[in-house]
Amino acid sequence: MKIHEYQAKALFAKYGIPVPNGRVARTAGEVGTIAADLGGKVVIKAQVHAGGRGKAGGIKTAGSFDAQQVAGQMLGTRLVNHQTGPEGVPINSVLIEEALEVEREMYLAILIDSATGAPVLMASEAGGMDIEEVAAKSPEKIIKVPIDPGMLSFQPFLARKIAYGLNLSPTIVRQAVSLINGLFSLFKSQDCSLVEINPLVVTKDGRLLALDAKVNFDDNALYRHSDIREMYDAKQEDPLEVEAKSKGIDNYIKLDGNIANLVNGAGMAMATMDTLKLAGGNPANFLDIGTINDPARVVNAFRILTTDPNVKAVLVNIFGGMSRVDVIATGIVEAFKQIDIKVPVVVRLRGTNLEEGERIIAQSGLKLIRAKGFMEASQKAVAAAAGKIS
Repeated sequence: MKIHEYQAKALFAKYGIPVPNGRVARTAGEVGTIAADLGGKVVIKAQVHAGGRGKAGGIKTAGSFDAQQVAGQMLGTRLVNHQTGPEGVPINSVLIEEALEVEREMYLAILIDSATGAPVLMASEAGGMDIEEVAAKSPEKIIKVPIDPGMLSFQPFLARKIAYGLNLSPTIVRQAVSLINGLFSLFKSQDCSLVEINPLVVTKDGRLLALDAKVNFDDNALYRHSDIREMYDAKQEDPLEVEAKSKGIDNYIKLDGNIANLVNGAGMAMATMDTLKLAGGNPANFLDIGTINDPARVVNAFRILTTDPNVKAVLVNIFGGMSRVDVIATGIVEAFKQIDIKVPVVVRLRGTNLEEGERIIAQSGLKLIRAKGFMEASQKAVAAAAGKIS
């Protein structure tokens, strides 16, 4: 789960991580009041679940006298860049902060290393840039320090290793050790999957501050954090993904293709998308329906998939292990009873209770496109989306 920058900075402050003075505003009038309170020059930052805001006009500097007008031009619009897609994300609030005189910009983050399954502390002197760009062009500028997940608190010598690696002056090292310790405490106690500061800055008056803040949480641990769950902003998510979650379908991600997928198992869902691409098609979504024996979940999945106006065909690719094929088949039949499905549906079923599932499909009288092989199913789905078979 993602949260906004202003929410992340509130958590930072709670864990002793210094941040600039600022407050969130949802109307232009509130912006004027906050800017006047801060005095002088302020920074107006669009609060959206996307990076790269500066290049897309989502971060602007203004004097306290014209901040209201500048923010008014942001609020109610949509920020569009390569991370948001062409539809963009809505700007419903802005963060107003004091403008700082910055001497240095750096990068600092704690995230889960997919190779080890454990946290890793990453830092770089190349702050203010996409870390992916730094890794590609200047990998030597990235410092990585593995973290033992069993540690109750962050060891000061690890923080000093990062601080000296960033070539911080002795007067800033002490601040860095305290900041990194707070970052680790936040990461561990709140079950985060990512805490990132980009940029981490040294100001001209010698302060170390988190100029930006990004915090993501492990969805599987949110049951332990009701206060964090309340920070969720559904308006920043794709409407179909929000609707899918409301219907108990957590593993749905909308894509830009025209062939919808209903698959059980994340690995099989990935393989299905790969074979669709190999067959010349383009998947409209990732959907792992999971290990289910509930026809209603299948019906809800069809409801989500067929709501997408880009979808020209649906591919159902099921291998029943703990999930039973007859239950999936019942769900498919129920979906056609409850929903006006106007696109062709390709169905490949294998696994537990296959014979009973095939009997249910056969007796339904539905006009489905059947396939036995994995690639055959993908090829037929591509042909169906192109209107070549029905």
